[in-house]
Amino acid sequence: SGDTSGSRGQRDKLHLATQRSTRKRRLPSRWQALGPSNGSAPRRGDSNRRPFDRSLFLSACLSSISFGFFQDNKGFRIGELVWGKIRGFAWWPAIVVSWRATFNRKAAPGIRWVQWFGDGKFSEVSVDKLVGLLAFQEHFNSTTFHKLVSYRQAILHVLEVASSRAGKSFSSAPGDSLEDKLKPMVEWAMNGFKPTGGKGLKPPKTSGKELAGGGGLESAAPELPSPEPAPPAKRLKTNVCNGSNKEQAEENQSRGRIGAGLGLGCLSCWKKDPVTTHPLFEGGLCETCQVQFLEFFYMYDEDGYQAYCSICCAGNELLLCDNANCFRCFCVDCLNLLVGRGAADAARKEDPWSCYMCQPQERHGVLQRRGDWNTRLKEFFTDEKGLEYEPPKMYPAIPAANRRPIRVLSLFDGIATGYLVLRDLGIQVEKYVASEICEESIAVGTVRHEGNIKYVHDVRNITKKNIDEWGPFDLVIGGSPCNDLSIVNPARKGLYEGTGRLFFEFYHLLNYTRPKAGEERPFFWLFENVVAMRINDKRDISRFLECNPIMIDAVKVSAAHRARYFWGNLPGMNRPLVASTTDKLELQDCLEYGRTAKLKKVQTITTKSNSIRQGKAQTFPVRMNGKDDNLWCTELERIFGFPHHYTDLSNMGRGTRQKLLGRAWSVPVIRHLFAPLKDYFACD
Repeated sequence: SGDTSGSRGQRDKLHLATQRSTRKRRLPSRWQALGPSNGSAPRRGDSNRRPFDRSLFLSACLSSISFGFFQDNKGFRIGELVWGKIRGFAWWPAIVVSWRATFNRKAAPGIRWVQWFGDGKFSEVSVDKLVGLLAFQEHFNSTTFHKLVSYRQAILHVLEVASSRAGKSFSSAPGDSLEDKLKPMVEWAMNGFKPTGGKGLKPPKTSGKELAGGGGLESAAPELPSPEPAPPAKRLKTNVCNGSNKEQAEENQSRGRIGAGLGLGCLSCWKKDPVTTHPLFEGGLCETCQVQFLEFFYMYDEDGYQAYCSICCAGNELLLCDNANCFRCFCVDCLNLLVGRGAADAARKEDPWSCYMCQPQERHGVLQRRGDWNTRLKEFFTDEKGLEYEPPKMYPAIPAANRRPIRVLSLFDGIATGYLVLRDLGIQVEKYVASEICEESIAVGTVRHEGNIKYVHDVRNITKKNIDEWGPFDLVIGGSPCNDLSIVNPARKGLYEGTGRLFFEFYHLLNYTRPKAGEERPFFWLFENVVAMRINDKRDISRFLECNPIMIDAVKVSAAHRARYFWGNLPGMNRPLVASTTDKLELQDCLEYGRTAKLKKVQTITTKSNSIRQGKAQTFPVRMNGKDDNLWCTELERIFGFPHHYTDLSNMGRGTRQKLLGRAWSVPVIRHLFAPLKDYFACD
C-alpha cells in the first residue's frame, strides 16, 4: 500500500480469492492494534498482542526508560519522544520503549520498539523512520490534525509529556475543548519548544546499575521514582491467539456488563459511564464515542460504503455487507469482542455475508439490533440534551381570504430548488430574490423559471440597505457550502475559516430580514448543511440560530441516500417523512426504457463522478444491452426529484450537470418541509 499521509479516504482493499473482501485504513479511533508484521517491514495491526493494561504499562515504562541507550550506536534512547513513520500512515508521535514493555521479542539492530501516543500500542520501527519530536514543525500534519480526533488526542498526550519534561505549564479551564487545550501547546511546539528546546525533551537522566534480565542491545540503569504520563489505551484489545483463562473470564464478564444495557457500559469502548443509548444496537455510548458517532456515522467512502464501523464508528479492518442495497460495514474488533471469538473469521468465509442490520432480528453474542433503530437513529442526530433552546414561535394559520403570495430570499440558491418546490405546491410567489455566483446555476434558474427569479450579487456583498430595498420577505432559505465543514474533506477549515464562514453571511442577513418590532406577520426560515460535520461546528451553528437541527435522509422519499441537517422554524419540521404517490422510491423508477437497475437505492450522489459507482467492486448501477452502464443525466434528475431535462441547457456536459445536481437539495425533502406553508400563503 502507498503512503496515505493520514488521508482517511485512501486505504488498502484486500480482495481475497477464498474469503470475503475486507478493507483496511487509518483509524479515526483510539484503539487500532499496533505491532510488527513480518520482522523487517513494520506495520500497524498485529492482533497477537495482550490487552493493554495501563498500570502494567506504567511499570514497564519505568523499566524501559531506565535501560538507557542502545548498543548499536544509532540513536533514539529509550524514553525519547519521537515521530515515527510506517508505510501507509502519517508521521505519528511515539515514545521509544524497551522490548520488555511490549512483552515481545527483542528488536534487531537498527530497529526500535515504539509505543504510539493516542492508543498505547506497539510497533517495531527502523531508526531511518524515526526523528526526534523537536522536528515538530516539519512532521506535524495539519490536514490529519483537523481530520482525525485520534491524531489530536495523540498530539495532546505527547505534548503533555513534553511540557512535563521541559517544566512548561499551560493553563486551561474545566470546560475547555480538546482544541482549546491544544492551541497554545501546538504553538509552543511549532516555535521549537522554547526556552529549553531539545534539551528539555530528553528522557530523565539515569545511571549505570544493571537490571535483572538486561543485556542484549540495552544497557541498564536504576528505575525512576515516578512515571511520566503514558499514551493511554482507549479500548480493550482482545488477544485472540494467546489469551489466558483469566483474560477469557474477564472478557466474558465485560461482555455481560455491556449486554445489560445503557447503565452498565459503552458498546463502543466498554467504559462504564455511557451518557446515551446506541441508536442501532442495545447498549450505550459514552460521551467520547457519542461525539465520534455523530461526526463519522454519515461519512461514506468513494465505494459508497460507510467509512467506519456501524457499531463503534472506527475500525482498522472492516467487513462489508454483501447485500446490494446495504452500505454498512462492521469492524473485526467489534465482531470478535461483541459477537464472539472467531466471528470475524466466520464472516469472512461466508459468501455472501449479510451484516447484523440485514440478518433476522435475533441476538448475536452481546449484539442485539433494536427493533426501532430507524426512529432512534433520527432522534440520536436531532436530540441535543445539553443545548436546550426556546421553541420557535408558531404562527396561527392564515384564513384563506387573507393569504397573499409569498416573498422569498434564497441565499446560495443553486438551481432554484426552492422556487421549483413552491410552484409545485401551488404557492404563489410574489418575489424570489436569489443570491448565486455559479453561472451555470443561474442559467438553469433563469431559463427553467422564465425570468421569474431576480438574481443578485455575491452574498458577501449584500447589505442591510439591499434587504430594505428588496424586502420585506416572508421566507429566508439557504445552505452555505459544506466543503470546509464536511469531515470528508481532509483539508477542511471549519466554521470560522474558508467557505465555512459563509454561514455567518446567512446568519446576519437572516437577522436583517426578521420582522421589525410590532410587525405581526408570519416569518419563516430554513438553513441546511451536511450531517458529517464536527460536533463543535454543529453546536456553534445551533447556538447562533438558537435551535437544534433535524436530520432528514432523502432515502425515504427518493432512490438515493442523502442525509442532511435542517435548522429552521417551518411548521411541523419534526413530523414523519412520508413518501407521496409521485415520489420515485426505487432506482428502477428513475431509469429510461430498456435499462435495468442492479439495486434499489444508490448511495449519496456528490459532485464527483465516481460517486455514481456502487459497492465494493465500484460497478455501475445500471444494466443495458447486457453491459453495465452509468446513470444518465436525466436519470440523475429523476433521483433528485427534478423534472426531465431540468439541467439540459446551455450545452452543458455531463460533468457540469452532475456537479449542479450534486450540490442541490432533494426536491421531495424540500416539498415535505415547505408543504405547511400552504396554510399561510396564497395558492393557485
